[in-house]
Amino acid sequence: MARIPLRHGAFLPPFHPMDENPSACLDRDLELMQWLDKLGFHEAWIGEHHSAGWELISSPEIFIAVAAERTKSIKFGTGVISLPYHNPLMVANRIIQLDHHTRGRVMFGAGPGLLASDALMMGIDPDTQRDRMAEALDLILRLFKGEFVTEKTDWYNFVNARVHMLPYTKPYPEVAVVSSVTPSGGRLAGKYDLAMICVAATNPFGFDALAANWKIANDLAAEQGRAMDPARLRLVGPMHIAETRAKAMENVKFGFERYLNYLNNNQLRFNVPTGYDAAEWFIENKFGVIGTPDDAIALIERLYAKQGDFGVFLQQVHNWADFAETKRSYELYQRYVMPHFSGDNGPRTESFDWCTENRDLLTDKRASAAKLMFDKHESEQKAKQAEAVIARPIPGKEAW
Repeated sequence: MARIPLRHGAFLPPFHPMDENPSACLDRDLELMQWLDKLGFHEAWIGEHHSAGWELISSPEIFIAVAAERTKSIKFGTGVISLPYHNPLMVANRIIQLDHHTRGRVMFGAGPGLLASDALMMGIDPDTQRDRMAEALDLILRLFKGEFVTEKTDWYNFVNARVHMLPYTKPYPEVAVVSSVTPSGGRLAGKYDLAMICVAATNPFGFDALAANWKIANDLAAEQGRAMDPARLRLVGPMHIAETRAKAMENVKFGFERYLNYLNNNQLRFNVPTGYDAAEWFIENKFGVIGTPDDAIALIERLYAKQGDFGVFLQQVHNWADFAETKRSYELYQRYVMPHFSGDNGPRTESFDWCTENRDLLTDKRASAAKLMFDKHESEQKAKQAEAVIARPIPGKEAW
């Protein structure tokens, strides 16, 4: 069975070490969006964070508004807005406004909030975040449809609330929920017929949960007489590629260990055994790719083997390498990985192979055609010489 055409994108948290100029970091993030747009990537999802030092974007909506002005076709999603941190009516209005500004190039990604340090600063109990996210999402979807809402909970109170401008995209922009290891994302995706972003698809724990969470979504959808659309399933994984594995490993010496240290600073996720090179341990345990385009292809094929069909592979943006090599990695992905899955080079390959298989016949045909041309030319030259002989004057004819 033919696969769904695979689309390609990026998931930008972002990750920036604390010894760099933060303004310059944000500028590079915007430049990367322009680069992805130029290379033909389909979409980019922008994160929201408020603590821990590295992930600098606090408002994905502001970033998207700037990036959309500098790009032509790439779509942008909030990856994600942490709903418990916001008034749901304000979120709905901001997404609708972005939808109009971008003429439909915005997607709405929602989540409960990843960093406990964000929630604690706002006096939010992390235990309440998933329930609040579900409450807010239900409300926002109703507001997108133009409904009037009166509803009171322990954290918001709406009295005849409604948006005063409906979305540009009809009926509203694509909505996605994040899924990692727990079933919460799959439950919401199935209940509301939403897209799903598996943010830890290549992490061994997230990888093992892929099929289970997708099944949860499909089971809940089936209860309502629907089927989930795998074209709206997005899998996220980190990779850096170069012309050779050795070069890729050399490139990531720039920032890989700092990246790992940051992730472990907020929550211990990667426990590298003593004596191991962190990058080598990372790829040996299949957390991601540091290698070549062929390695990138192999990772995506592995995801297909585990998950079945899905619609988008999103590269996690991580700054393992310096910016020039990071851009080069995305360029190599565009040149060699994208066409592998799109099949765009299939007709070219078939044409080349046909010529190879019929080389002797083609050689004979060319030789025959060339001989015919030489014979024709020689015949024409002989004819011209004969005509010249016939037309030559007879000597002394003038005296007759």
